[in-house]
Amino acid sequence: MRIDVVTLFPEMIQDAARYGVTGRAIKNDIVKLGVWNPRRYTKDKRQTVDDRPYGGGPGMLMMVQPLRDAIQSARADESDLATVIYLTPQGKRIEQQDLLRFSRLKRLILVAGRYEGIDERIIESEIDEEWSLGDYVLSGGELAALVLIDGITRLIPSVLGDNESSRQESHMQGLLDYPQYTRPEIIDGKEVPKVLQSGNHQEIERWRIKQSLGRTWQRRPDMMQRYRLSPNEERLLNEFINEESLKEE
Repeated sequence: MRIDVVTLFPEMIQDAARYGVTGRAIKNDIVKLGVWNPRRYTKDKRQTVDDRPYGGGPGMLMMVQPLRDAIQSARADESDLATVIYLTPQGKRIEQQDLLRFSRLKRLILVAGRYEGIDERIIESEIDEEWSLGDYVLSGGELAALVLIDGITRLIPSVLGDNESSRQESHMQGLLDYPQYTRPEIIDGKEVPKVLQSGNHQEIERWRIKQSLGRTWQRRPDMMQRYRLSPNEERLLNEFINEESLKEE
């Protein structure tokens, strides 16, 4: 997969992408990462990339010409058709299934805005999709781009050592993950649940499903409302709720 980022701070992307899962994917040629700085496409000596918005108001906007030229250069760099994403608080909120779709693309171009945003005509002519990390504002789109790169890269086959790792994580099945434990068996008087030490894989799986359902019910009722429970899952969730009620008595 090829991912390009259009950004005024290319070093910010390149430096962070050297580490962890993304760094290994780049090193192993599973992912190619390119950066495109609009300043390289300016026409004046000062390399101006921003200007005042029409109609007045605070802040500045990224100028059309340098940004458009950078996006078009990124598009033209390879023959594969690219999907261009603008990272903006006005975009649709990204969920795990969106990352899964992105991970199946051959090429992705992420546009990291700065200042108060970008000219609407760029969005109309050059942007395919607008996405947001959530209902809050960052100083620029670079951190959002890095989040997308990490989230996408780890879903590409062969990037993780164990492909089951990504399939079993929170949100992949529409639920939060179950609690996890490692050695030692007892820490500060708190013991690993007996079922996880039993070696009974059927009971372990049952416990994990129940905990995943229960944790989602407790922490993310919005996800629970969207999730379609099977009859078995409904029984397990009711078990969890009853057990929690007994703890409170």
